[in-house]
Amino acid sequence: MKNNMILSCLACFFLMLTACEKANIDVDTSEADGSAIGEVSGVWSKGSVQHIKGDIIIPEGKTLTIEEGVTVLMDTENKPEIVVLGNLYALGTDDNPIRFTVEEQYKTKTNEFGKLWGGILAAPSCQELVLDHTVLEYGGAITSDASTSVKMGLYKKVSGEALPALWFSNADGKLVVQNSTISHFHEDCTYIEGGKIIFANNRFFSNGVTGGEAMNFKSGSIADVAYNLVYSVNTNALKLSNSGDKTPQAYIMVYNNTMLNTGWRRPTAKGGSIWIEASVRVEIYNNLFANTRFGVKRDPKKPEDNRSIFSNNWYFGQDQLTVDQFQVGKNDIVAGSNDVRGKLAGENNPKFVTYPLETSVNNYVFDSAWDFHFQGNSPALKSGTLSFKPHFITGLVMSNGLTYNSPAPAVYAGAFGTKF
Repeated sequence: MKNNMILSCLACFFLMLTACEKANIDVDTSEADGSAIGEVSGVWSKGSVQHIKGDIIIPEGKTLTIEEGVTVLMDTENKPEIVVLGNLYALGTDDNPIRFTVEEQYKTKTNEFGKLWGGILAAPSCQELVLDHTVLEYGGAITSDASTSVKMGLYKKVSGEALPALWFSNADGKLVVQNSTISHFHEDCTYIEGGKIIFANNRFFSNGVTGGEAMNFKSGSIADVAYNLVYSVNTNALKLSNSGDKTPQAYIMVYNNTMLNTGWRRPTAKGGSIWIEASVRVEIYNNLFANTRFGVKRDPKKPEDNRSIFSNNWYFGQDQLTVDQFQVGKNDIVAGSNDVRGKLAGENNPKFVTYPLETSVNNYVFDSAWDFHFQGNSPALKSGTLSFKPHFITGLVMSNGLTYNSPAPAVYAGAFGTKF
């Protein structure tokens, strides 16, 4: 009798577990909040709160659409991963962004570099992924042998890796990340292994303990990267590489981005601003480097494609050490035509509206009151060039009917121009 009771209890337990794992398949647009583990697809409705109790999977051939204002709360004990085998569209708005986050009580100094949940991991079968007006924060958990991503052979396929906020790996797929914020992640913010890609109007800050880039692109990537703000990422704002075995050759256009304080917290050869390597083809225009460690830097053993173009980038250093590291001929720094690159501390002040340029280069705490627009008399307002055409200026068309366009270049340096 005792054994029969034990067997009955076990049967009920496994039945409940199975039901829980399947509970969110084809979620409808009801107003009810939800709780998810296992396979999910359908719609998470506007303004709802979704409690993610364990790893979730969007099955191949299925789609999950997240509407504006949804809060996706991650369980900090189970540290969930979001595995995308199908498609994911996170469609927030300026007034109602989507948030992948944790409960407020866990947003402490102790947890300032995350590791409280995994990340969004898009397998090669993922055809389309959109993050629009989406906040991702406090993730980057370390994988174990029990992690779904490790069992599926995703990302780096081994345990002991800090997950990025976003991994995408389909060279034939489409990826759009715009108007979004990634902060408080343990290492890399994004790790992109192929696709037709737009990264525009995003913010990256307070990321990386001992390593990690804001945007890390590999072979197979055709990308436009524009109007992003990168503040004090541990290593580089951008790592641009053709490493890997995918085609086409990585070809990245980087223009009108603002980078500040990047690279100082990783004082090694690769800690800097933009790192290029392994025959990547790049075009880099109109970017603003303020108090960053180095500027555009190449790997001399594995340099970039000789068709690459560098032009009209603006450099500012508050102290002489910073300015000295910008100089071409030192540390494999890349020269650009029409660059503004002074030789003395304080030269070429871009005249931000409110950011104090004397802020320590090791500071990574972001103040939302800072304003990186230029004052009306900024010399950087007319330093850019318009003589290039981004890859996707005419748009990437998604299967859900939405079209996303790369923004046009601006005649100023950096991401913001003036307010008026």
